[in-house]
Formats: sequence, C-alpha cells, structure tokens
Amino acid sequence: MNNQKIWFITGASKGMGLLLAKLLLSQGYQVAATSRKAEQLIAGIGAKSDDFLPLAMDLTDSDSVKAAIDQAIAHFGGLHVVVNNAGFAFVGSIEELTDAEFRTALDVNLFGTVNVIRAAMPQLRTQGSGHIINIASAGGYVAVANVASYAASKYAMVGLTEALAQEIAPFNVKATVLLPGSFRTNFLEEGSLTYTKHPIDGYASDKTVQGMSARAGKQPGDPQKLVAEIINLAKLENPPVHLILGPDSYKLIMDKRAKDLEEFEAYKNVTMSTNL
Repeated sequence: MNNQKIWFITGASKGMGLLLAKLLLSQGYQVAATSRKAEQLIAGIGAKSDDFLPLAMDLTDSDSVKAAIDQAIAHFGGLHVVVNNAGFAFVGSIEELTDAEFRTALDVNLFGTVNVIRAAMPQLRTQGSGHIINIASAGGYVAVANVASYAASKYAMVGLTEALAQEIAPFNVKATVLLPGSFRTNFLEEGSLTYTKHPIDGYASDKTVQGMSARAGKQPGDPQKLVAEIINLAKLENPPVHLILGPDSYKLIMDKRAKDLEEFEAYKNVTMSTNL
C-alpha cells in the first residue's frame, strides 16, 4: 500500500468528493471529509470511525478551516493528501452579478482553497512530504460567456497551483491542479449551479443556465474513472503540476492554446516594438 494513507477532502457530501471518499475508504485509506453540514457526510458515507472523520467546515472562515485540519491530524495522527474539491458556479454576466455574488464565488472556489492550503502546510512542511491536489476545470483554461466568476476562480486556481508547486518543492511537498471536463456528477444540478438574481435583457444568461442544466446526466465523463485517477496521481513519485482529465477537456484546452498562439503571432510585431 502506498504510504499516502491519510486524505483530507473538501466538498465531500456529493459528486466527485463523495465518490472519491468512498473509493478511498474501500481501498483501506483514512479519510477526513468536509462539508457545510456533517450530517450530509454521515448520511452519504457513514459515521465517524477509526478510518473516517466527517467534519462540518465553512471554507470561507479560516478559523473553521484550521480547526478541521487540526481535528483531522489529531484523529489520524498525520496528513498526506489534501484535495480541494469544493466549488460551485454562478451563472450570470459580469454586469448581472452583484458584488456579493461575484465575491461569494471567489470566496468559496478560490479563497477557500487558500485557507485549506495555509492550514495544511505546517503539517506537510514539517513532515517533509505530502500532496495538494486542487480541482480546477477546463474552465480554468477556456472561459465562456456568462460564467466569468467561475472562470476567474478556476483560472486563478491554475496560477495558484503553479506558484504553490514551486514554493513547496523544497519541502518535498507536491502540488497538482486538475482540469476535468464534463463528468457525470451533479455539478450541473441545483446546489452547484446558481443563477444570478438580477438578470439583464440582452445577455441571454438564462439560456446559458438552461443549456448547462439540459446537459445534466448526459456528460461524457465517467466519475468513477476520474476519482480512480486521482488516487493513482497521489501514488506518483513525480506527479505533474497540471493534469487534464477527459477527452473533451483536452480538445478544449488544446484548441484554445492554438488560437492563443495564432493571435500572439499575428501581433508579434507590436509585441516586439515596445523596448527602449
């Protein structure tokens, strides 16, 4: 058995987080799982045991996050793999989203991850090992209209992980950002997908949310294969900083990179003309 035995997973009451926690437990790992309500974790996974610790945690509250990490370390005697999975999407154009809505998206999707990293790193740094896995999205490389707050948080997650990987390398701690495409979880259902309360005619953000909701249950990705690959990732001695998951994500990202390169080359003369 790989020695990365103790996992800490956010957003584990449903979707990918729930599947990952269940698969880990079935394979003999120890799992601390968090959600806003511990009862949801108990209902979905089971009661507290030697191998499973359900924790109520508010990602946007750094004290709540630190308390959860401390409880996990105290319960299991250590910490090896941290999975920042919790997140949701606001649908609405930049003009439509209120300041509170946009900030909530970043508070949960981005700053919640920062809170977890800050709380977990003292243990990982001191022990000289560990792996932080941040769940972004193909939407962390390819932005689309009417989900700008989600794109902003996931683009930031990519840059955050790239910087993190360099910062923690001297301590033998690894960092990977995952870029999954569309997997058949409940992400496109109510609770993970929220529509702005202040729509404006002309943006057609209502059609965006309708289109996303219509794809629920029809996504091409197999979530069981996805979580199995996350476990495999944690076993690698030299894991990648970026890992694309899903043929749809790979195509979206590669097509975007090709378009970016074409645009960069088209304006290269301007780029090169700005030195003294």
